[in-house]
Amino acid sequence: MSKREQALLPLLLGDLRLPTIRQRWEELSLKASSEGWSPSQYLLTLCEEELASRQRRRLKRRIEEAHLPRTKSLETYNFNVIQGVTKLKAAGLASGEGWIQEGMNLLIFGPPGVGKTHLAAAIGEQLVGHGFRVLFSRTTELVQKLQAAKRSLTLPAAIDKLDKYDCLILDDFGYVRKDELETSVLFELISERYEKKSMVITCNQPFSDWEQIFTDKQMAVAAIDRLVHTATILELNGESYRRRQAQQRKEERVTV
Repeated sequence: MSKREQALLPLLLGDLRLPTIRQRWEELSLKASSEGWSPSQYLLTLCEEELASRQRRRLKRRIEEAHLPRTKSLETYNFNVIQGVTKLKAAGLASGEGWIQEGMNLLIFGPPGVGKTHLAAAIGEQLVGHGFRVLFSRTTELVQKLQAAKRSLTLPAAIDKLDKYDCLILDDFGYVRKDELETSVLFELISERYEKKSMVITCNQPFSDWEQIFTDKQMAVAAIDRLVHTATILELNGESYRRRQAQQRKEERVTV
């Protein structure tokens, strides 16, 4: 290869937005020469590395945009002490097959401390790995953003922006205040995503107590109807993670 070609090739690869090939072409060229690769094998290897690099960058971006809690994975979830879900069931949901594409929902109920947030985040992490776009948010925080959008007359645009996510994870759904403005924007979000985009919801309160969340009984019934239609419902029971960890720390201090 001439000096001109050697200088020009990286510039052209940069213009073509092929950063991995730009970085690796020379090293792989030497390897191809020493191992007797054919031109097509050399080109195929470059393309495979570029594609793999793009996939890694895309996964990193989607993990970052998902805002998932750290250290929450299916591997660290203790299925042995929680009733209402098995590791096999969770893995099936985490694949996204049969529900994400259909805009179906996953509702996770249970008392405080049984790992609802952990399970939802772990499923969300796996969904991202399977190519889905996910956003995790505490329900109160997202509702506050939607309230601000409604006050500025941009609520439809804000909800449309959320439509890019295949799955929206709303954590601690039951902590929304029974306030007309809060529950109205929440209902609009649920209605807009109905049968189009999936939602995962974690909640301490059973459906019978949702009148404490929504200001209007009919709105509560309508919200439940939309969420439950073709949804998977998990009801978790077991000893509180936090209480068990506190007890373990106490026992460790006594042992020392």
